[in-house]
Amino acid sequence: MLAIQKAIRRIHTSVDAPRLTRFTLQAPKNVEVEYTNGSKFHLSAEFLRIHSPAVDGKVRSVGGEKVIVGRCHVGIMSAEPVGNYGVRIVFDDLHKTGIYTWDYFYHLGSNKFTLMRNYIKTLKKYGLSRDPARRK
Repeated sequence: MLAIQKAIRRIHTSVDAPRLTRFTLQAPKNVEVEYTNGSKFHLSAEFLRIHSPAVDGKVRSVGGEKVIVGRCHVGIMSAEPVGNYGVRIVFDDLHKTGIYTWDYFYHLGSNKFTLMRNYIKTLKKYGLSRDPARRK
């Protein structure tokens, strides 16, 4: 965690997004990020998992749309610094290939409600669920 805090002090990856001032992992359920403009976002593990920037992410293609389902109980195991620009989040479903940049966290936080609403609409459209599939 100390390495992440040190990386934050050295970084500013974009002129569009404000500078990150604080990253806090509140495992297993969420991440909190704060920016120089006063923005503060609480991002849940489920939200981060379904919006993973990784290509693989256990995606299901339904009607031409890519959807990640059954992740409402996913947890965060750790966050590892990546260079000076972000972190790799390791989830308890063993997904760990997505690198979340500080700018991407800002995008997610700024658009959290719209992104989540669209995700839920897509799930309903195809009769899918946020809950994991029941084991037989």
